[in-house]
Parts: sequence; C-alpha cells; structure tokens
Amino acid sequence: MSNATEEYSDLAAQLRIDSIRSTTKAGSGHPTSSMSAADLLAVLLKGFLKYDPANPHAPTNDHLIFSKGHAAPLLYAVYTAAGWITDEEQMTLRQFGSIIEGHPVPLLPYVDVATGSLGQGLPIGVGIAIVGKYVDKLPYKVYVLLGDSEVAEGSIWEAFDKAQYYKLDNLI
Repeated sequence: MSNATEEYSDLAAQLRIDSIRSTTKAGSGHPTSSMSAADLLAVLLKGFLKYDPANPHAPTNDHLIFSKGHAAPLLYAVYTAAGWITDEEQMTLRQFGSIIEGHPVPLLPYVDVATGSLGQGLPIGVGIAIVGKYVDKLPYKVYVLLGDSEVAEGSIWEAFDKAQYYKLDNLI
C-alpha cells in the first residue's frame, strides 16, 4: 500500500471512530450514515479540498455541502481532523446550546447552508457552482455529498439537469 493510500485509510478510520464517539456520547444521531462516506471525505480532505480555515469566507475557498445532513457527525469529525474545531467541541454533538447540531447548520463558519431535509444540497450546490463559474469567475470547486435515499428526489434530478446544461465542471 502506498503512503498516500495508508494516510487516507488511517484518516478514514479516525473519522469513523470520531463519528461513533460523538454519537455514542450524544446518545443519538446517525452513525451509519457517517460510516459510508468516511473514505470519500478522507481523500477529499487530504487530497483535494482547498480551504483556508483562518479565512472561512474567502471567496476562493472550495465549498463542501453535506446534502446528506444526517451524516453531520462525519462532517464534524472532518472539522476535528482538520483542526477547525476541537475534540471537546466535537463531543458536544446534539447538546443544547452546542454549535455542533444534529444536522449541519451555519453556526460554524465552515457550513454554507443548513441541510438535512432530503434533496436540498445538490440544488444549492448547483447555484453556488453557477455563481462561481459565470458570475464571480472564481476557481473554487463545490463538493456535494449526497445520500442514497435523496437521489430519488425530483429536486436532485432537476439539479443534475441544470448542472449538465450549465456545464458545471466545478461541481463534484
């Protein structure tokens, strides 16, 4: 196994562990939704995502939209691995008054939009990608994590159609 592959694998394992730790401490959540995407997020975080955490609103930052909002524990594990939140903050998942809620919400500067209702993330991602490519003409990419159930939503298929129509090569 190459060094990069080992690094991705180790990070994915840590993301899974942290997702389980936080949902176990919370006594609720969706740990299995987090398990299925840990490898994808490990590779994205280590190999592709361009983001300045010191300047979360920098116009050239990539965007990561968790349309699969039930996997919020994974998102927070990614933020912990990246050093954007502390382990202590991650362990406040779903606690009253915590910035770490059960679904992604823009209480954290790294969350662009609230998600969790099925079918919302990709249409929003298409809009952000259109603005980046055609309005602001910025080099950022928009990464959208979809869940399997929401792919049946009509809004997702309409978003796919618009992404193809506008040739959004900045949308992943």
